[in-house]
Amino acid sequence: MGRIKRHPIISAFIGILLVLFICYIILVVFTPVSGIQTFGVTFSAFYAEKFGIDWKEAYIAILDDLGARHIRIPAYWNEIEPVIDSFTFENLDWQIMEAKKREADIILVVGRKLPRWPECHTPEWTEIISKEEKDERLLRYITQTILRYRDSSTIIMWQIENEPFLPFGECYRPDEELLAKEIALVRALDDRPIIITASGELESWLSAIKHADIFGSTMYRVVWLDTLERNFTYPLPPSFFRAKQTFARWFGRDIQMIVIELQGESWHKKMTYELTVEEQYASMNPERFRNTLKYASRTGFDTFYLWGVEWWYWLKKTQNMPEMWNIAKEAIQPAQKN
Repeated sequence: MGRIKRHPIISAFIGILLVLFICYIILVVFTPVSGIQTFGVTFSAFYAEKFGIDWKEAYIAILDDLGARHIRIPAYWNEIEPVIDSFTFENLDWQIMEAKKREADIILVVGRKLPRWPECHTPEWTEIISKEEKDERLLRYITQTILRYRDSSTIIMWQIENEPFLPFGECYRPDEELLAKEIALVRALDDRPIIITASGELESWLSAIKHADIFGSTMYRVVWLDTLERNFTYPLPPSFFRAKQTFARWFGRDIQMIVIELQGESWHKKMTYELTVEEQYASMNPERFRNTLKYASRTGFDTFYLWGVEWWYWLKKTQNMPEMWNIAKEAIQPAQKN
């Protein structure tokens, strides 16, 4: 009986897969599992209001009941400069003051593309000016914000833009030249670290790391895909993120890496506050949240900022459903003691 001949294309394909698998294993080995040291949250006052809750009440509960001591807060341009050349910092002042009272720290996010839909939060008056003037006005708002808070020890780092290289949301096209100007401006005004963020699943991280002192990745397990008209779970093992960290350090720069958004909220075609609880729980619920936290603990990161705190508070406060809040509380409070 003659020997079966293997097609050369198939042999080459198998060889490539084998090499890629070996490379993957090597990358994973160089980023071992590490224990979680820090949990924080991202808080957006305007998003809390979308749920019909008192955002100040929610913020105090995050500090005093949830026990969060690491908070990321967006400094939305459209809220700070609603009228051209008229800057207001009242709400940010209050949030920073309350955090300081409790010895909490803050990552302050500045720029045009910031956390929460529609991603770009620009004042309405910018719609009638040229791109050149809009960019100049953007830098002016950033200057005013940094000068306002650079003497505050509560601010531990500045985040500039949110996922600036990812074309997502009702937003502008990525502009690396403008981003470089924003970064240079902030560095000239203050010496605190700058964090640049990128999608954990959709980007390589190398562009963000090139500009950053600290890198922040997102980490989402269940997302909504318009093309499929349904939710989709990423088929990625935790080791994917460990391999990606090593790859980024070898081919980019060896800097601190954290997870700046760990999914703790539903993701649907509609906004979470437009859904019924049943619809919300289809993509995120207490069981999924616990599984996400277990997944995160095996990804090689030691710092995570949770996403969805406004929703948890709404569930607890208005729906008598404190499970999501309590799961986060169980995770946050022991981590703060490490």
